[in-house]
Amino acid sequence: MEPTTTLIKPAKSELVKQAKAHIEQLFDQQLPKQLVYHSYKHTNGVAKEAAALAEASGLTPADQEVLLLAAWFHDAGFIERTEGHEFRSAELAEQWLLERNYPPERIALVKQLIEATHRDGKRDTPLAELLVDADMSNLGKEEFMANAELLRAEWEATGGRVFSNVDWAEYQLDFLLTHKFRSDAAKERYKDQLKENIKDQRKQLKKLEKKQKERENAKDETFAEGKRGVETMFRATYSQHIQLSGMADQKANMMISLNAVLLSIIITYLGAKTSTLGPAFTKNPVLAIPMGLLVATSLGSVVTAILSAQPDVTSFKWLRRSPQIATNRRVNLLFFGNFTKLSLDHFQDGMTELMRNKDLLYTNMVTDIYYLGEVLSRKYRLLRISYTIFMVGLILTAISFAIVLLYKA
Repeated sequence: MEPTTTLIKPAKSELVKQAKAHIEQLFDQQLPKQLVYHSYKHTNGVAKEAAALAEASGLTPADQEVLLLAAWFHDAGFIERTEGHEFRSAELAEQWLLERNYPPERIALVKQLIEATHRDGKRDTPLAELLVDADMSNLGKEEFMANAELLRAEWEATGGRVFSNVDWAEYQLDFLLTHKFRSDAAKERYKDQLKENIKDQRKQLKKLEKKQKERENAKDETFAEGKRGVETMFRATYSQHIQLSGMADQKANMMISLNAVLLSIIITYLGAKTSTLGPAFTKNPVLAIPMGLLVATSLGSVVTAILSAQPDVTSFKWLRRSPQIATNRRVNLLFFGNFTKLSLDHFQDGMTELMRNKDLLYTNMVTDIYYLGEVLSRKYRLLRISYTIFMVGLILTAISFAIVLLYKA
């Protein structure tokens, strides 16, 4: 004989109505605002699904009442904590039911059902299976994806668990595929929509993976453009340094030639015993002052010019116990002044590592530019000194000659 419908309608006891009103007020006043999924709406939905499953399973009114009380209180512990909230929920349910003189054995059953919703809870009774299925009923509903996004936002806000769109879609699809409803009533009630949700989630995942691949391709194109820009920058910088170095050497050679000629003339005339200047110096020894200034000026200017043009090779001190040579930021394997200090094996190992790692390659090129800049800075500093000495020396020599002429007059 089939069961009569009067025995399988959901419990409409006054206590269940009071529990609903209590949870609604409790969540409204104490539930943290960041819990956008485990809200009163979720609890209300679980209670409705529990009632529907109870009706489909033909539970007695007493068992329906216990099931619905557990459904209303199963997430009450969220007002205080997230992890292990099920056990706090059971305590809150016990406290509330004791105040209403509910039978102790029924209170114990309500607590057992609530604790069964924990991921490690025991679900070895028909009532526990019904409550867990009601709690997971979202997997078999049309609004699954929308509710999943609420859960994602809640996890990010409360636990800092951040997912990319693709990772979240993969996580949800895996959960859908691995979850199994326990009760026959739940399997029958949710099986069709569960299949649809799995199908929709697969489509969503493929769509997101396609978008991600397109973004990665666009990123690769952007990187390629950026790489060309970086290479152009390096070429322009190297070209500029070479031009500046050539200009510095030309200026140094010009100053060396000029002062060398000037010193040769002065020394030749001063050293000639039969020179017509000999009597002049004898009669006017004061002429030695401007001539000495000119010699000192030329000597100082030509020395600094020679130092500027002198080849300068930056090098480093490398120990065999040092770390991998290619990762040393102070070493430039592309410059002979550095790599000639290495053995052939170490040089080959370093160059192989450079060719594998673009970051290390760029680091070496940047290091090379830095040391080229140091050499250029030294060249132009010495050139400025050379030109300054020459200019000041000429001025002092002219002034001293003028003084000598006035003195002679």
